Amino acid sequence: MPDRALYELTTPPPAPKPLALTMGDPAGIGLDITLAAWLARTDRRLPAFAVYACPDCLAARADQLGIDVKIETLGLIEEAPVRFDHALPVMPVPLATRAAPGAPDGANAKSIVASIQQAVFATAHGHAAAVVTNPIAKSVLYSAGFPHPGHTEYLAALAEQLDPSNRYTPVMMLASEELRVVPLTIHIPLATVAKAITSELIEATLRILADALQNEFGIDAPRIAVAGLNPHAGEDGSLGREEIEIIAPAIERMRQQGFAVTGPLPADTMFHQAARRRYDAALAMYHDQALIPIKTLAFDRGVNVTLGLPFVRTSPDHGTAFDIAGTGAASPESLIEAIKLASLMAMRRSTAKAAR
Repeated sequence: MPDRALYELTTPPPAPKPLALTMGDPAGIGLDITLAAWLARTDRRLPAFAVYACPDCLAARADQLGIDVKIETLGLIEEAPVRFDHALPVMPVPLATRAAPGAPDGANAKSIVASIQQAVFATAHGHAAAVVTNPIAKSVLYSAGFPHPGHTEYLAALAEQLDPSNRYTPVMMLASEELRVVPLTIHIPLATVAKAITSELIEATLRILADALQNEFGIDAPRIAVAGLNPHAGEDGSLGREEIEIIAPAIERMRQQGFAVTGPLPADTMFHQAARRRYDAALAMYHDQALIPIKTLAFDRGVNVTLGLPFVRTSPDHGTAFDIAGTGAASPESLIEAIKLASLMAMRRSTAKAAR
C-alpha cells in the first residue's frame, strides 16, 4: 500500500479552474480591456481566464491598438490554464458581421447573447470558476428582440433555465476597497421608487447580502447599514413616512433574527470615511443613491457583482464606451479588479460549501 503522505507531497494539486469572460459588445471597449488585462496578467498576478469571443475580432483589435497578443482558440475551456501564460485563450463565438470599433450592429446581438450563455453554462457545469462579463449595450440587444431588462435579469433567467425548480432573486452590488453598496431598486424611474420599496424586498435583499458577505467575502459577522429614502431619513416622518412604515420595521425584524443591521440612516452622512468604518456593506434605496458614492470613491476600480445566483458573476462597473473603442484610451482597471474579485469569491464560495 503506497505511503499516503508521500503521495500527497509528490502529486501536484489540480489546476485551478479558469474564469469565463464574455466579449460584451464587440464594437465597444470589451475587447480592448480584455487584451489589456491579459497583457497585465503577470504584473497583476491574474488567474487564468478564457474569453468567449470571435478570435479574428480580437486579433484585429490587437493590431489596431498596436499591441502584441497571441490568440489561441480552445476546444475546451479547461485548457485555458496551460495556455494562459503564453497566449490569450479564446472559446470561439462567431459574429454575424464584422465588428467595427464604435459602430454597434444589431446583427451581432445573437453572438453577444451566445457569449454570455456559453460562459454561464461552462461555469454552472463546473468547467469554469466564475463568470466575468464585459459591457453590453442593451439598446443593441433590444433591437434584436432581447426580452430582458439587462444583464442581471438575463443571468437570473439562465440560472432558472439550468435549475427550473428554483427562482432566483439577483441582487446588484457595487464593490471596491473603499465601499460595498447595494441598490434596493435599480433601473426604474425615480418617480416609481417609493412604490417599489417594500419591507419584504428589503428583508429578502438583506438576507442575500448577508449570506454573500459571509460566504463570498469572508466576513464572519457582517454589519450592514441601511439608508433612508427621504432627506434626513424622513426627519421623524416630517419629510416622508417610508422610513417609519416600511424601512425601520424590516430592519427591526432582521435584528430580532440576529442580523447586524443598522438604520435607516440619512444617506448624505453615511458614506464619508469615518461612517464607512462602521459597516461592511450598505443597502441604498435607489440606483443613484448607491452608485454616486462608489463612483466618486472608486470610479476606475469599482466592480459590479451579482449576488443571489448559483454561480459567481462580476463585471467592470462601466459601459461599452463606444466613443473610445479601438483608441487605446480605455482603462482595464475595473475589469482587472472584476477578474481578481471573481476568483476570490469563487474560492471562498467553494470553501464555504465544503465546510457546510
